Amino acid sequence: MKSAVLQLPGLNRDRDMIAALTKISGKAPLTVWQTETEIPESVDLIVIPGGFSYGDYLRCGAIAARMPVMQAVKAAAERGTKVLGVCNGFQILVEAGMLPGALMRNASLKFVCKEIKLEVVNAETDFTRAYSKGQILRCPVAHHDGNYFADDKTLKRLEDNGQVVFRYAEGTNPNGSIHDIAGVINARGNVLGMMPHPENLIEAAHGGSDGRGLFASALDVIAA
Repeated sequence: MKSAVLQLPGLNRDRDMIAALTKISGKAPLTVWQTETEIPESVDLIVIPGGFSYGDYLRCGAIAARMPVMQAVKAAAERGTKVLGVCNGFQILVEAGMLPGALMRNASLKFVCKEIKLEVVNAETDFTRAYSKGQILRCPVAHHDGNYFADDKTLKRLEDNGQVVFRYAEGTNPNGSIHDIAGVINARGNVLGMMPHPENLIEAAHGGSDGRGLFASALDVIAA
């Protein structure tokens, strides 16, 4: 499968994401700059990595969400292409209206950088087929605005429809996210946003490979 990684000013996890996708799929992803207005239809997975796009001015992801390339990402998602947003990428997807809810300042009002426990709530998505429901993963986080919030009606819809894909487990919620939500997917099931960084735990050199299954699932190389 062919993948692509967005590159915007201030994102600093693009190289990590490129390395992860290359290592797991055996193919280097296409890199797409902020001014691009089209993404090839041959691309099966688009990834928006983490960082601090445009210095997190206004709101995290607010400026990036309005760049020309995001219209291309929306068009690709509408035709069924898978889209993954990690950390700032999650914030960008929310700001672009591609995922519901909001990501607010951490409850501690401090930047958090540590390892947490992640529960796989829905193992039947194109991003989680390599895992089992209820499986607990190790995964690092590094963010200042990861406190997920949605109104009661939206929360009920997300929970009822299986759109909560990941939850912070075993009391490791690092930011105060409502319902311990760490990752949500759109109703169609092809756009996933998550705050933790699975790309930083895919091989022994990282100290573990718990994040590998997400990319193996999304790239359809689960046996790898």
